[in-house]
Amino acid sequence: MELVAIPQTLPLFPVLDDRLLEVLRSLNPDDWQRPTLAPGWTVHDVALHLLDGSLRSLSMLRDGHFAGSGPASGKYADVVTYLNQLNKSWVEAGRRLSPAVLIGLLEYVGPQYTTLLHYLNPAAPAAFSVAWAGEEHSTNHFHIAREYTEKWHHQQQIRQAVGQQEPLLQSALYLPFLQTCAQALPHHYRAVAAAPGTVVQVQISGPAAVTWFLSRTPAGWELGQNYAGAVAATIELDGAVAWRLFTRSLPRPEAARYLRLHGPPELTEPIYSLLMVMA
Repeated sequence: MELVAIPQTLPLFPVLDDRLLEVLRSLNPDDWQRPTLAPGWTVHDVALHLLDGSLRSLSMLRDGHFAGSGPASGKYADVVTYLNQLNKSWVEAGRRLSPAVLIGLLEYVGPQYTTLLHYLNPAAPAAFSVAWAGEEHSTNHFHIAREYTEKWHHQQQIRQAVGQQEPLLQSALYLPFLQTCAQALPHHYRAVAAAPGTVVQVQISGPAAVTWFLSRTPAGWELGQNYAGAVAATIELDGAVAWRLFTRSLPRPEAARYLRLHGPPELTEPIYSLLMVMA
């Protein structure tokens, strides 16, 4: 079995930017106020959040400008509380911006943000770890892939709200998102007890079809591909909604309609609570 590598996402950021501007420019005034899967946020709010992510990264990682005192501690709950407060304050202020102004700012900032990512040494330690994958320290390569999942799924929230989901579900853009999300699986299964050698198959259907295998080793769970042995359980998930399950926007009763679980519940149930955002 080959371990699943963190995908190379750097070349995809300009493509995502183009797709974002494309969908935003197609919207009418009512579309901007449509509710999204992000609780309490409209299309306008999610677009503001995307702008904030780029501006904040440029300010901190390029310019060394860290405003405020930061979270109360490095504990996961404190970091989430801090980020939620930052996001809320930005969106509330940004609602004063018109769609035209917001589009102009996104168009201006996108290339600068991509340039910043190219400047980062992929093998060097990232300023912020990928906490949802259980890492206390991460490389910039993983940080960049994490940023890709942020940009991808927030744009898809906009697209879902206005009925334009298909462009981001194409394999070239969706599979790197899924492969990055999958990095959270071993950490997510850390408390699941199983004998060494136990293997769980996770299969995603659709245009970005992919199959992973979670293998229990004496040291913990490992994520791999190209495994040909026996499996103790199988999880099959409809690719059209996988992104929603991984970003906590697919309630369990609805998720059950898109999941086919085979095997002991203790090996399949954890898929319902997989999370690759800070929440």
